[in-house]
Amino acid sequence: MPSTPVSLLLASASPARRTTLIAAGVTPHVRVSTVDEDATVASAEAVNGPLEAPDVALLLARAKAEDVVSTIEAEEADAADQGLPDDLLVLGCDSVLELDGEVHGKPADAAEAVERWQRMRGRSGVLHTGHWLVDLRHPDDGGTGGMVGGTASTTVHFAQLDDDEITAYVATGEPLHVAGAFTIDGLGGPFVAAIEGDPSTVVGVSLPLLRELVRGLGVAWHDLRTA
Repeated sequence: MPSTPVSLLLASASPARRTTLIAAGVTPHVRVSTVDEDATVASAEAVNGPLEAPDVALLLARAKAEDVVSTIEAEEADAADQGLPDDLLVLGCDSVLELDGEVHGKPADAAEAVERWQRMRGRSGVLHTGHWLVDLRHPDDGGTGGMVGGTASTTVHFAQLDDDEITAYVATGEPLHVAGAFTIDGLGGPFVAAIEGDPSTVVGVSLPLLRELVRGLGVAWHDLRTA
């Protein structure tokens, strides 16, 4: 295990993922990917056929990580000043909700969010979060050049909401910006009756899984901590 700190770059605009990492002592750099999620899934399914929900989450996590890595490498080739350290691990994440065998990401609009909640209320779904980690450290600093990935899955039990509650929640705008149209760490918290599994998976980054992936690249979790 390395004895020097290692930096994490989060390839995601999600404030919930960043906040979760910071609460665990890891303050990440952030670069947002430009991946077209629908096109990425459609392209993969054209080759491989329909994908299972955990595979969709992992596919998109990998695409986001590799997109950001490509941007960083292009900047290095152009000698651009990116303001990033040399000891980076790049993390891509993506979450989808599996309900009735269907895969759901963010709702397209308020009407879809309302319809989604009318289906979810009083029932259970599985939130899958894919993770893809790329080691960009120099070999002299312990870099492996490796990539590791995995998907964490947590069962979510939704409360029995009435139509007025659904309409009021969707009107806040929060469900439009999150996978599955709900949160457990925000305004949607009162509408989640229970979960079975890792809570941080539902927020969008599984801390236990991330620790294992980091270890797979020869890095101890405490070497990522900035606090």
